Amino acid sequence: MMAKIHCDQLQQLKEIFNQFDMDQDGSLTLLELAALLRSLGLKPGGDQVHVLLAKMDSNGNGSIEFNELVDALLPDLNEEVLLNQEQLLEVFRSFDRDGNGYITTAELAGSMAKMGRPLTYRELTEMMQEADMNGDGVISFNEFASILGKSAGEYLGLTVS
Repeated sequence: MMAKIHCDQLQQLKEIFNQFDMDQDGSLTLLELAALLRSLGLKPGGDQVHVLLAKMDSNGNGSIEFNELVDALLPDLNEEVLLNQEQLLEVFRSFDRDGNGYITTAELAGSMAKMGRPLTYRELTEMMQEADMNGDGVISFNEFASILGKSAGEYLGLTVS
């Protein structure tokens, strides 16, 4: 069943897991799990988080390791994450005017202006610096997806609520 998950999806999930693994011990505590779920647009109550942790915690150690998270999300990953990836890819392609797989500073400026949100030079520079995580001067799809998940998703109405 693991083969059905895209390598990119697994990598993105691993990055999300690592962001919420505050103490970097390779597992999520109850509070870290709750924060991760909220970042995905879910609003579980305290009891729900306890029940979820108990269901996901297959080795019974009281925390969630990455493989337990993947196992718990497998049914949803195959459909919902693929759908979200497709939506993100559509938005990415609308920014990537020349279709070369990267968004340049000029493409970002042009797309934002067409959306009725022209950027100042400073805003454009800050946006590029924040999104261009590897410093190569352009925004790849993975960088775009990551940054969209953090902030721009709400602006574009792509977050799950």
